Amino acid sequence: MQPPIRRKGRRKGLPPKASSPGPKASKRKIRVDGLISVGQLAHELGVKAPVIIRKLMELGTMATVNELLDVETAAFIASDFEYEVENVGFTEDQFLQAVDAEEEEVGLTGRPPVVTIMGHVDHGKTTLLDALRSANVASGEAGGITQHIGAYQVELRGQPITFIDTPGHAAFTEMRARGASVTDIVVLVVAADDGVQAQTIEAINHAKSAGVPIVVAVNKIDRPGVNPDTIKHRLGEYELVPEEWGGSTMFVAVSALKRIGLDDLLEQILLQAEVLELRANAERFAEGIVIEARQVKGIGPVATVLVQKGTLNRGDNVVLGAAYGKVRTMTDHRGAKLKTAGPSMPVELSGLTALPLTGDRMVVVKTEKDARTLAEHRATEAREAGLKGTRRRNVEDLFAMAANSDKKILHVVIKADVGGSLEALRGALEAIHVEGTELRVLHAAVGDISESDVGLVAVNNGLLLGFNVKVDPRAKIAAEANSVAPETYRIIYDVLDRVKFVLSKMVDPTYEDVLQGTAEVRKVFLISKVGAIAGCFVKEGKVSRNNSVRLVRNNVVLWEGKLATLKRFKDDVREVTSGYECGIRLDGFDGIEDGDVLECFARQEVAGAVG
Repeated sequence: MQPPIRRKGRRKGLPPKASSPGPKASKRKIRVDGLISVGQLAHELGVKAPVIIRKLMELGTMATVNELLDVETAAFIASDFEYEVENVGFTEDQFLQAVDAEEEEVGLTGRPPVVTIMGHVDHGKTTLLDALRSANVASGEAGGITQHIGAYQVELRGQPITFIDTPGHAAFTEMRARGASVTDIVVLVVAADDGVQAQTIEAINHAKSAGVPIVVAVNKIDRPGVNPDTIKHRLGEYELVPEEWGGSTMFVAVSALKRIGLDDLLEQILLQAEVLELRANAERFAEGIVIEARQVKGIGPVATVLVQKGTLNRGDNVVLGAAYGKVRTMTDHRGAKLKTAGPSMPVELSGLTALPLTGDRMVVVKTEKDARTLAEHRATEAREAGLKGTRRRNVEDLFAMAANSDKKILHVVIKADVGGSLEALRGALEAIHVEGTELRVLHAAVGDISESDVGLVAVNNGLLLGFNVKVDPRAKIAAEANSVAPETYRIIYDVLDRVKFVLSKMVDPTYEDVLQGTAEVRKVFLISKVGAIAGCFVKEGKVSRNNSVRLVRNNVVLWEGKLATLKRFKDDVREVTSGYECGIRLDGFDGIEDGDVLECFARQEVAGAVG
């Protein structure tokens, strides 16, 4: 008797075999160097890529397996699978000096207000700033030389006020808005003899969007017959109501030319600053913003910086956007050399390796190596961003691109002398319709063509059109440097004709076939080594040697091509008119028969339809 066969398996009474444990806690971590693709993230999480793609779709993001995800997105997805994401790539935080909230509040002291002067062109902004600056120099430091650095300080009874000269260094149309973003108070200059104009309203909107209080300076009160109350009534429509009328806006009557009311204006600015309770910590490392940058012969790149927090010292290692350096010299607007600069102080720095951009943030770092590393990383990021768009396209973008893929776009910047002309010109331009094109007005404003207008056209490639205006000197220099050609006109129809012409030239040419003549085949001759020669009679129009031709048999087009030869008797001819016979050989086709009809036509370009 054979022993019973034992089947393999667990022995009776033993517990079931435990499943293999998951990754240890220390291993449930994904290391990401800045970005990670959807496919790589799926691999690290141990799932298939479509699972990750579905997760992203639930978040409203369309992605492919090769789409790159940032650390925050990857961490959010990984958390659903109980994984952590660790960023092992470059982070600016490891080079920047950190100040916690408690330290920031320690040692807060009052700081001077930062003021930006805004207003319509020719209302006296620059004259007012010059008057304030020169009056201060005369009273405080006779013979002092004031140099243009884009920002200045003025004192009233020992209390400094910082003014930013935004119009003098505007590099693009948003410069006034950027000026408002670094300022505490806006002085809105309105000419008493001209009233509220287009740029006045624009300045009000910039200040309101930045949440900045406005002090209105009603300028040119020395002109005969002016009434400042008219300005107050008009500005009331924009919620700028004078205090004496129950509002909260300070109004000051001034004359920048005659130096009237300047101290009153400074007094109102200081009163507004008291209400704002402006304070800053001067004991920490400095932070600020670039107001202006230029190249100085013999010195190199220099930048005007407004210190916003802390104290900047000569010798500090600074990073300004993608530029860096060690502060070699530091001067104020009078050219006096400084060792330190506190909050709200505008200073000009030298010792930089490159020119920063207006609006770049300035930070102080510990070492020159940190400054170089941080600046080089930012420069690399800027280059990469310029080479490829970083924004992920969604479905709406794709539909929009598909709808407009065949359209040629003409960008236009319009400047006019008055608002009425501007509106009429813009309306007429936008009404122009050329099939296959689209006209986009990038900017339309009242005033002379400025440097910012040139910059806008240079970036977007378009037309810079002026109507009854001039090109200011700085704009001429910028136009030459950027290969932009401003065009000025005095007749509105000339502007419209110019735009129509440019739009029509942007469209790919279309052609239509114009019938020139018809010929009937009377007899076909087959000639050795030559082919079929059709003896024809021209019934209508004319047949030309350069015509294209269609062969029609029983009202059906059998062939289309070119004429190989056209003869009268034995002579080659250029054309044969109706009522005459000719010999025709078709280029590459010998299947011609008696009774066929040859339709000869010319292909002519059709101009774009202009509406």
